[in-house]
Amino acid sequence: MRFNINNLLIIGDSYSTFKGYIPEGYSFYYDDTESRGLDVRHVEETWWHKLLNVTGSKLALNNSWSGSTVCYTAYDKRDCSQDSSFIFRFREIIKSGFLESSDIDTVILFGGTNDSWANSPLGKAKLSDFDESDLYYVLPAICYFIKLVKESLPNSNILYVINNSLKPEIVDTIKTASDHFGIEYVELKNIDKKNGHPTVKGMDDIFKEIMDFLK
Repeated sequence: MRFNINNLLIIGDSYSTFKGYIPEGYSFYYDDTESRGLDVRHVEETWWHKLLNVTGSKLALNNSWSGSTVCYTAYDKRDCSQDSSFIFRFREIIKSGFLESSDIDTVILFGGTNDSWANSPLGKAKLSDFDESDLYYVLPAICYFIKLVKESLPNSNILYVINNSLKPEIVDTIKTASDHFGIEYVELKNIDKKNGHPTVKGMDDIFKEIMDFLK
């Protein structure tokens, strides 16, 4: 494999949630009911649980929040700089000392979908000299987020999973920033979805495309 996964940290949005497997108080999309009309009703059907099972790895933390953006501008232009944004959540992980107490060898970043869907302001991509105000814009926020994760976990394998059907500016920025800061990325292609979210087949599609990349 491209790299072995032993102790996994996930930072994600609805695609990576399942009730009871994310931090308390975080919004989830997937659970064991039929409330959303989706056929994913068992955690074992999620892409990430399949990955854990096949690789025999441990889940250090699944820090995923349904509807969350990487940047500080959420749906309806709401300021999420102090709650759901990927950047705030990862900073909280750093502050908690979790990274020092957990032997994380692999990080999967799976975000940008809601930044695209919410029409959060794109701004202009930049790779250095970040100001806090830059983080309200999608493109500089993505660059900063990747930089922050890489600098915080310099010895870990970091993989950015890029959803299909995102705004091309977002896709291009994820690729550019990943190359610049030295992390890997995989761009999803054919994912079965309902209401924009993976079905059981879609979860398996994601899992298989990640595994194909890792081989």
